[in-house]
Amino acid sequence: MEIEQTVTTPPAAQQQPQPQTLTGRFFRCLFTSIFYVQLILISALVIFLTLRGLVFTKPQNFHPKKWYTPLLSSVAVSGVLSLSWQCFFLCNIAATSKATIFLTPLLTLSVGIFLVGYGKTFVPGVGGVLVLFSFALVLHSWLFVTRRRREFTFTIMALSTSVLPARTRVLAVVSSILSVLYSAFLVAGIGGATATATRTGLVYVLFISLIVISLAWTMQVLKNVQVVAISKASYVHFARFEVISVCDALCATLRSHLGSVCIGSTLVPVFVVIRGMIRTANKMENGSDRTMYASDGDCSWVANHMILVGNRYGFVHVGVHNKGFVQASRDTWQEFRRTVGLEELVDADLTSSICFLSAFGIGVISAFTAGIWALLIHKDYFFQLTLYAFIIGYFVGRVSSAWLQACVMAYFVAYAANPEGANFDNRIAERIARQDVEENKRLAENEVRQPEEQDITYM
Repeated sequence: MEIEQTVTTPPAAQQQPQPQTLTGRFFRCLFTSIFYVQLILISALVIFLTLRGLVFTKPQNFHPKKWYTPLLSSVAVSGVLSLSWQCFFLCNIAATSKATIFLTPLLTLSVGIFLVGYGKTFVPGVGGVLVLFSFALVLHSWLFVTRRRREFTFTIMALSTSVLPARTRVLAVVSSILSVLYSAFLVAGIGGATATATRTGLVYVLFISLIVISLAWTMQVLKNVQVVAISKASYVHFARFEVISVCDALCATLRSHLGSVCIGSTLVPVFVVIRGMIRTANKMENGSDRTMYASDGDCSWVANHMILVGNRYGFVHVGVHNKGFVQASRDTWQEFRRTVGLEELVDADLTSSICFLSAFGIGVISAFTAGIWALLIHKDYFFQLTLYAFIIGYFVGRVSSAWLQACVMAYFVAYAANPEGANFDNRIAERIARQDVEENKRLAENEVRQPEEQDITYM
């Protein structure tokens, strides 16, 4: 059950700023400037494209009502779904997480079959990729996600969100609404570019690509601003029993940490994909995260050092200790490594995967909304509206679930700083001990299997 307290920030909760290097200040100012400049330029581009495509010209092959209505409706659906999904998380985290894990592959499979059945030219190929991705999700969950791992993740999610900082829900709702409104604004520009596509050729593709890239980065920044603010408020509660309002933390984030947030929003998605591929390949070789940490191989070395340059847990130290993102990422992960087994435990946490799957499911439902509607009223718009609706729905879902990820991150970082803290019981220690038992069992099975394989080879 959620308990929310409205308390002003006590003086003791204020963190003393850490010394910042000249290079760090330069890059933070640079990324802050880039962020604001791209917002201004994209806004100007959207207004120009909208006026040019819909007001100053009369395109004969473009029907604004048939193009905008399905897409804007799907944007609204994504907003309603994202808020509803978060309400379900608040009511019952375990049940909602299980539903997310099992429903998202089914929804992905459905939209893949939908594209294969009704698409033309290359569209069935895209549908085929989604079908394969849905099977990959199921296979990964079956092979690598154990029942104990799921249950421990649900336990940590429940513990970390049992007492939310003041104004957490307000910030989550306002951020979701902002993401929907900003997405609808960019949709206007995409429609304006589409209206003049036959005359502008490749320029049309360039304009839409710029708008979509801006949407992705801006949504990442909006999500991570929430993460820094909420995780700071949660951290001081878990670490020192102090209570601060998320609104105060948000003001401090926008005033002092936006550059670090922009840097992290650029690095983390890239690093997560690369490191995730390395971890998956390592597990496919019958390895584990522990063998990857101890290995000096090229890929393992990259994965082990990449996590020190940029990881999502660094956002906690950005807000709490006023560090640059790279330094915060390094210090946070080194704290995890100081407690034996904690690095592996944090790496095995499923919260980020659940947030990803929930956003992916919202994107798929939004894609269905726009795709089916477009198929009924204008088949020429079928695939592009399905694609745009999925992208927007996914990012709106990511923004809305930021509060959940922030609370879990703050819980782990606070535990790493002081495992003996009064706010923590022995569940993490017990899970680490269980990890050791499971790893020893896996190694013993491998030792038994290797002689058997050698006997078969010699025969």
